[in-house]
Amino acid sequence: MSELLLTLGLILLESLGLLVGVLIVVAYLILVDRKVWAAVQMRRGPNVVGPWGLLQSFADLLKFVFKEQIIPDGANKGVFLIAPLVTSVLALSAWAVVPIAEGWNIANINVGVLFLFALSSLGVYGVIMGGWASNSKYPFLSALRSAAQMVSYEVSIGFVIVTVLLCAGSLNLTDIVHAQNHGLGTKIGLPSSFLDWYWLPLFPMFVIFFISALAETNRPPFDLVEAESELVAGFMVEYSATGYLLFMLGEYVAITTMCAMTATLFLGGWSPIINVAPFTWIPGVLWFLAKVLLVFFGFAMVKAIVPRYRYDQLMRLGWKVFLPISLAWVAITAGVLVTMGWLPS
Repeated sequence: MSELLLTLGLILLESLGLLVGVLIVVAYLILVDRKVWAAVQMRRGPNVVGPWGLLQSFADLLKFVFKEQIIPDGANKGVFLIAPLVTSVLALSAWAVVPIAEGWNIANINVGVLFLFALSSLGVYGVIMGGWASNSKYPFLSALRSAAQMVSYEVSIGFVIVTVLLCAGSLNLTDIVHAQNHGLGTKIGLPSSFLDWYWLPLFPMFVIFFISALAETNRPPFDLVEAESELVAGFMVEYSATGYLLFMLGEYVAITTMCAMTATLFLGGWSPIINVAPFTWIPGVLWFLAKVLLVFFGFAMVKAIVPRYRYDQLMRLGWKVFLPISLAWVAITAGVLVTMGWLPS
């Protein structure tokens, strides 16, 4: 009994540490997002709260927490209050299986990819609940539009993940990172490096995954949650204070999760850029954070420079372009692996 309690206590401590770490990283990624956008527009961005504006996200947190929570009279109050919690809790739960470094994950399960994919798919329920419970036609229409968008791009993401699984031969995220230590670079006699990561042999899938992740998390230029006709926050328009904060937190945590998935599936996870000294002296967690930051910088630049898609263009891209390409690449990948005898054992 004492061993069980000790194990549970250890898991709780690890989970709390991971939760605090993710929230701090997300707080500074929001600042990075705002700074990059400001730099593209040739302005300063947040620079008042704390040195160089480093405490701006925490000031925003306090501002939202101490504001009054307003609930519309016609709203379904129970669902209205639960919806932001559903979005934020599901987004944070996905980090339980993400390997930040060798052995640094709460649950090293053999179906980690399926767990991540399932939780990212369930995130749409928070959006639908928030739009429906507001009892207003504009949030409801926006929730349906957002749900259709997220479901459409999940299909492409699923096929992209299948190509990675074919190459790695495992659903375990740690095994996928280890599988990227041997690839095209090592086959021609080079030491293990970034040439072995899956971004190179699966480059079209890497691009599709990156763009689909933007659509899946409602990032510009696919932020059709906030449509031109409403010019409001879509399904979140009736939310204020902590409810709005939790929706935005869930969105940014989901974005960070997609950056982590990109780093794990295509950029070698915590592996160094070249597996020789002095690169191997740097802890794996720092390599992982650097890759997450690199992918997030790409997200931020897309937000700053790419114009918003029309909704019909968004759906056409997902169903008529990405779906056929990703499906064909699954067949091509399987054919090449079988023909060349490269199937993982």
